[in-house]
Amino acid sequence: MTRRARVAVFTALVVLVGLAAAGLALRQAAEQREQARTPPSVAVASHRLTDLADLTAAGPAIVFRHTGLDRDYGHLAAVALDDPAGPRAVGDVACDRVAASRSRVSCLQVQRGVVTRYALVELGADLEPRATTPLPGIPSRTRLSPDGSLVATTTFVTGHSYQQSGFSTATEIRATDGSSGGDAGDLEDFRLVVDGREVAPVDRNVWGVTFVDDRWFYATVATGGVTHLVRGDLTTRTLTALRTNVECPSLSPDGTRLAYKVDDDAPGTHWSFAVLDLASGEETVLAGETRGVDDQAAWLDDDTLMYGVPRADEAGVTDVWSLDVERAGAAPQLLVEQAWSPTVVAGP
Repeated sequence: MTRRARVAVFTALVVLVGLAAAGLALRQAAEQREQARTPPSVAVASHRLTDLADLTAAGPAIVFRHTGLDRDYGHLAAVALDDPAGPRAVGDVACDRVAASRSRVSCLQVQRGVVTRYALVELGADLEPRATTPLPGIPSRTRLSPDGSLVATTTFVTGHSYQQSGFSTATEIRATDGSSGGDAGDLEDFRLVVDGREVAPVDRNVWGVTFVDDRWFYATVATGGVTHLVRGDLTTRTLTALRTNVECPSLSPDGTRLAYKVDDDAPGTHWSFAVLDLASGEETVLAGETRGVDDQAAWLDDDTLMYGVPRADEAGVTDVWSLDVERAGAAPQLLVEQAWSPTVVAGP
């Protein structure tokens, strides 16, 4: 082969290689554009959520806010308790915070428009609205009493997180049957007892209610730069401080333990979960969760917590994780992808 022929062959090979590389690059770019147009959703709805009784007919379920980046973003959703990674049902109602029982759902909403409004929408077992109550600020927390007759809501009146200075909360307890006689109103109006004496600080904030029954509850009270675990009494309208450095309590299903957040020794604010044995007064810090989670945990069962964690690489997407409370160093486990604000709803 002449020198000129060899050059021609080499040139042709270079061109072919270049064209192949360009084609590969174009295909990869097209795939990336397609992925950008259709964000991945590992939790595609398998059917619609329309009734709580039907949902739990086969057994307990986890009800939550769906956070997959799809057309159902923010909607009420559920998975079977025994298959949390399995098919999910998604409803038509959007909620920013959720608490659920077999008979009703507390759905806190941000109603965006020319003027943004906030509301508590109470849904019946058929997931149809039963009552709508305006809220004074951004939804933060909600809980139902064990029999579903009372609902607690916490909203931020100013500020967007507990870590901002100057925040103010409004925490109210209402009767879910619509009777004004069962409403406790704003918990800041309750008498506050600290170290055995009644105090009336003007800077108090209350949040994070968890019910014992229709009379007793636990919550957080902050005043003077200190957070207190308080036991609330709806009959005497009293909040009694029990211990400090406690936020967002959650009572275990068997009523024997409280889970809550504590600010650990790391610089700044960095949360760890802890569990308090109510009989012995012994507190155990759960060292396995190191991400500083800012959420009010719920109980998956008597020995396991569940809570929401935002994804660092996907704005608006959160996952629900679980944590074994029996082993202080247990590592958290991914429980429900693309989920937020979970509640276990019992079966028949």
